[in-house]
Amino acid sequence: MTSQEAARELLREFPVVDGHNDLPWALREQVRYDLDARDIAADQSAHLHTDIPRLRAGGVGAQYWSVYVRTDSPDPVAATLEQIDCVRQLLTRHPEDLRPALTAADMEAARGEGRVASLMGAEGGHSIANSLGTLRGLYGLGVRYMTLTHNDNVDWADSATDEPKAGGLTAFGREVVREMNRLGMLVDLSHVAATTMRDALDASSAPVIFSHSSARAVCDHPRNVPDDVLERLPANGGMAMVTFVPKFVLQAAVDWTAAADENMRAHGFHHLDTTAEAMKVHRAFEERHPRPVATVSTVADHLDHMREAAGIDHLGIGGDYDGTAFTPDGLADVSGYPNLLAELLDRGWSKADLAKLTWKNAVRVLDAAEEVARGLQATRSPSNATIESLDAPAG
Repeated sequence: MTSQEAARELLREFPVVDGHNDLPWALREQVRYDLDARDIAADQSAHLHTDIPRLRAGGVGAQYWSVYVRTDSPDPVAATLEQIDCVRQLLTRHPEDLRPALTAADMEAARGEGRVASLMGAEGGHSIANSLGTLRGLYGLGVRYMTLTHNDNVDWADSATDEPKAGGLTAFGREVVREMNRLGMLVDLSHVAATTMRDALDASSAPVIFSHSSARAVCDHPRNVPDDVLERLPANGGMAMVTFVPKFVLQAAVDWTAAADENMRAHGFHHLDTTAEAMKVHRAFEERHPRPVATVSTVADHLDHMREAAGIDHLGIGGDYDGTAFTPDGLADVSGYPNLLAELLDRGWSKADLAKLTWKNAVRVLDAAEEVARGLQATRSPSNATIESLDAPAG
C-alpha cells in the first residue's frame, strides 16, 4: 500500500477536523451571500478553495467555519451575525453533507453518519464590541471558539501584528477568557501577541487552541507560536493547529512579503492597496522577484517541530482555506489533506499519531472545555463586568 493509499484509508476512519476555513467571508466578498451563484454542492475550484466534493475528497469530517468580519467594520456585531446566518444557510441547503455541531458528541455523531460536522469560530474579539452579553449571545448562536484578536489590537488584548498597547491581556481581557471558560467556548490564540498567549494560558482553566498557526522556531513570523508557549500546551491540555499560509510557514516567503510591502510603500501605496495602479507596481515587483513557493514538506517541517515542542496529543490542522490568496504546492485546496498525511507517514509518523492529529485531539479538547464549563456553571454566575469597570484609566 502506498503512503497516499494509507493516508486515505486512515481518513475514512479518522477524518480531518480543520480549525479554520473562511468560506463564509469569501461568499460575502464574492457574491454577497448569493449561494446559488456559488453553490458548494458543485465544483467551485474556479472561485473557491472549498466545496462539498473537495471536502469529501480531502477526508474532512469536521470544519470550524470562521465567521470573521473586518476589524474596521462599522458594525462588527451585525456583520458577525450575517456570517453566522451564512453558515446556517449552508447547513440548511446541504443537510445530507453538512451536520450542525455544537459539542464533541455532535462531532462524533456526524462522523458516524458520514457527514461533515460544522462548527463556528469568531475570528477576533472585535466581534463582541467589549460586551460579555454579546459574547454569550454568540455562544448561544453556536459559536464555539473566539480568536481573541485579529490583525489589530482590541481594547483588551494585543494582536501579533499591531503595536503593543495592553501588554497582553487587560483585566477585562482576563474576564473575557474566564467567561469563555464558563460558557465552554474555546479560547483561540491565533493572531494574538505572544504576551497575550501567555496571559491567556495563565487565565484559562480550560484548554486553549490555536486554530490556524504554525511554529515560530521554523518560520519567524509573529503570527506563529513560540516554543515556550507550545511547551505549555501539555499542562493546559490545548492544541496548536498548523496552518498552510505560505507567508507563515516558509521563511523565504516571509522575507519576500516584507520586501514586496516595502516596495509598495516606496511607491506611495499601502501594502494592502489593491487598486489598479498599486497592483501594477506589485506585479512588476513579482516579475523581478518571483514569489517563493511553499510545499507539503514545508508544512510537515512545522508539524515535526511542533510535535517535539508540544507532543503529539496537542497538534491539529487549520488550513485557513478561502482566507489566503496563496497555498502550498500539494495543498491547493481542501482536497489536499491526504498529501500532508502521506508526507508524514513517509517521515515515520504512525497511524495512531495521525489519528490524533486529524480527529482525536480536536474532539478531546472541545469535550474538555465542555467539562470545565459544567463545573464553572455550577459555581459561577454569568459575568456582568464591563471594560469600564475593570480597565479604568490610571490617574
